[in-house]
Order: sequence, then structure tokens, then C-alpha cells
Amino acid sequence: MEMLGIDIGGSGIKGASVDLSTGELTSERLRVATPAPSRPDAVASAVADVAARLGGDGPIGITYPGVVVNGTTTTAANVDRAWIGTDAAALFSEATGRRVTVLNDADAAGVAEMTHGAGRGRPGTVVLLTLGTGIGSALFTDGVLVPNTEFGHIEIRGKDAEKRASARVRDEKNLGWHEWAERVSEYLTRLEGLVNPSLFILGGGVSRKADRFVHLIEGVRAPIVPAALINNAGIVGAAMAAAGTHAPSPAHHGPQPPTH
Repeated sequence: MEMLGIDIGGSGIKGASVDLSTGELTSERLRVATPAPSRPDAVASAVADVAARLGGDGPIGITYPGVVVNGTTTTAANVDRAWIGTDAAALFSEATGRRVTVLNDADAAGVAEMTHGAGRGRPGTVVLLTLGTGIGSALFTDGVLVPNTEFGHIEIRGKDAEKRASARVRDEKNLGWHEWAERVSEYLTRLEGLVNPSLFILGGGVSRKADRFVHLIEGVRAPIVPAALINNAGIVGAAMAAAGTHAPSPAHHGPQPPTH
């Protein structure tokens, strides 16, 4: 079965059709820039454009870079604050004319990695982190998702961790791989002390360059591996959520599929 997944990030909106049995993309991956300012109506319009260009009329899974509770977005760390309290599922359903499921972006990536990627078959506590515009997190215990963790906002040296160790910070401060790995090491060590995972999975676009920095991370007891689905994990997890597959019981909005 194929389903459409759309992944909203602080800088880009990506979408593709996904084969749910394999986690592979079955269409080209479309990407458009996240509107600036990233207000709800502008983002919804961009999402509708991506969905229209990819075609189809079935359900859509859409990720959001923040906390999502029953389809409503309740935080806005890396997008416009107008998102706080927005019924995003209803907004996207109206914009696309399709049934929509909305969930946290890192949760979607984690679900995909636990099903088709680096976390597949891994017992115990697994933490996926997306290192991008900010730091997203997904927490699993024996494969079960604990939704809406916000580990990118734990305090490191008086700042949110994502203000020190995200991929955007590396780019903005022109940090070398060793210097950035020191910051990531400090962050992972602090997080490990809180949740004691048996595995860290590092995702986001920078995971394509895992060979540049993962071996430089020090002081962390748990194994650290790059995301197998790289930067497509959010799209895959969103598509899985649209199908109701291994998702944290998100709210659905829009036209319901016929019953048989």
C-alpha cells in the first residue's frame, strides 16, 4: 500500500509517496522552502501545493516541528508563534481537501526508523534525535513511542540544547566537525544521564555526513548510529501515520474513507 507523507521543517517542506511495506519512496521527493514568516495559512498553502503536485486523493500524513496533541499544535520553537493553539489537522484538511493526520516530526522519523531503519528490532530504550534547524527527539521503550518529547530543549550551559548543538548552529557559527562533535557529545551525555537509552539514532540532513562526526563523539556509553532513512524518515513516518500504522493515536481530520 502507498500513502503520501509530507514533512514540515523549519527551512523546508518535503513530500513523497511511500510504499508502507518497505519504507521506500515511490515518487520523486518534492521540496519547497518553508514560507517566511511561517504562519499557518502560508504553510498550509505550501503543503497543499506539494500535495497537489504529487497527486492522488487519499489520506495524507503531515509532520510538524513541535508538540501536536489531538491534531492541535501547542508549541512553536522554530516556526511562527501563531501556530500555538492552531487546529493544524483541520487547517491542512481544508487546504488539501483530503483526510489528514498530523504528528510531531521527530516522532514520525522515529516511527520510520524503528520500523524500517536503524532501530528495527531493537529492544529497550531507544532515542532518535533529528539534528537540523533545531533538535527533535523521539523516545521508544521496547518499540512503543512516548510521543511529544522535547529533548532538544533541555538546558546546556544556560541555553536550550538546540541553540548549541543543532546542525543549524554548526552552519551559522562555521564550526568544524571536531568542535561541533564536542557540543553534541556534551548534549548526548546529559541526555543519557536522564533516560539511559540502549541506543541513540542520529537523524536529520546531517546524518548523510555521519562519517564526518559520529566517531568524534566521546563520553557516551550507548551505541550511536546514523538514521538509515537519512532525511526521508519524517516523510516515511508521516505516511505511516496517515495509514494508522505504528503511530501514536493521532487525530484524523477531513473526509473519512468509506467502510466496507
